[in-house]
Amino acid sequence: MRNSKITWAVIAGAVVALLAGVGVAIAMNRSSTETAAPSSSAAASLAVPSPSVEATPSASPGADIKGPLDLVLVGVDTRVSIPGWEPHADTVMLLHVDAGLDSAYLYSLPRDLRVDMPAYKKSGFSGGRYKLTEAMSRGSRIPGEKTKKSTQQGYELLTRSLSDYTGIKEFQAGAVLTFAGLSKLVDALGGIDMTIDQKVKSRHHKPDGTNRPIAPGGGDHTGPQMVYQPGKRHLVGWQATDYARQRYGLPNGDYDRQRHQRQMVSAILTKALSQDVQEPEKLREVIEAVGESLVYVGGRTPFEYAYALRDLTPAKITLVDLPGAGVSSGGRYLGEQLKPEGTGFLKALVKGKAEAYLSDHPKLVNRL
Repeated sequence: MRNSKITWAVIAGAVVALLAGVGVAIAMNRSSTETAAPSSSAAASLAVPSPSVEATPSASPGADIKGPLDLVLVGVDTRVSIPGWEPHADTVMLLHVDAGLDSAYLYSLPRDLRVDMPAYKKSGFSGGRYKLTEAMSRGSRIPGEKTKKSTQQGYELLTRSLSDYTGIKEFQAGAVLTFAGLSKLVDALGGIDMTIDQKVKSRHHKPDGTNRPIAPGGGDHTGPQMVYQPGKRHLVGWQATDYARQRYGLPNGDYDRQRHQRQMVSAILTKALSQDVQEPEKLREVIEAVGESLVYVGGRTPFEYAYALRDLTPAKITLVDLPGAGVSSGGRYLGEQLKPEGTGFLKALVKGKAEAYLSDHPKLVNRL
């Protein structure tokens, strides 16, 4: 069973890469030779062929990848199935992997963060200062097309905007996925164990998992609510993603939600790396769930990154809170901005001094 164990280690690493910012776009129902050709742009959507259970360590995929690495995970709203709907980045998580590829920092940027977006010729966007969530939609537009949108273009404008804001010159890879896809992944893993850190009421689901209907006349939802009580809980797919989506009614709104999302990522990584390596069929179920759920963007395959990050365990990923506050003008809400402690972390990260900065600002570390 040695080869099976090696293969599972690589797949678990791929799941780590996915959830911490890389992503795996694998379709198990496709032939092993069907691989999408990369586009000429920096953002290439790849469909990676299914791995062989007989893989051997001699292949060493990704052994030449060096750190540090900066990776992006984008969670888009669930209405992407509507023709002509422009994707919005509801969640933007970034993973910085240190030079040794065995430790990392996972942090989030507010969806409403005010950033300067560069002009983007492909979508006809002239540039300007907008909320970060809008980068995906403004970049996804295809001149002359009313219904067709480009996720890859949206990702490209988003990462260019992120580079300008953070000072990170290059993001080596990233993933764009929906909460519905993430829910399938959690179920394929058999659920996850999380420590709920505060009482959270669901705006979207009833206790039985069905959707809460919109109140007559529109506006908020109505009916019984699923409530997540503090403590250690086992969550199935819809519960994990539902808990991580909530921001209304929380003391710190989106900042609490960002923390919960990072905690969910850590819980998924922990579960993925604890799966029984003797069950190749479980491996296939996980890959199939991932493959139907996202677009992978990067110059190297997910399996190469998985091998490169094989020593990066959840315990070695530091979860970082970047505090922020709302920005208003004339009584009108414009978006969010990071507080000095948050922007200070980004500057330290770029200079390779994140560990020292967090040592001086321990409250930024999410200990749970």
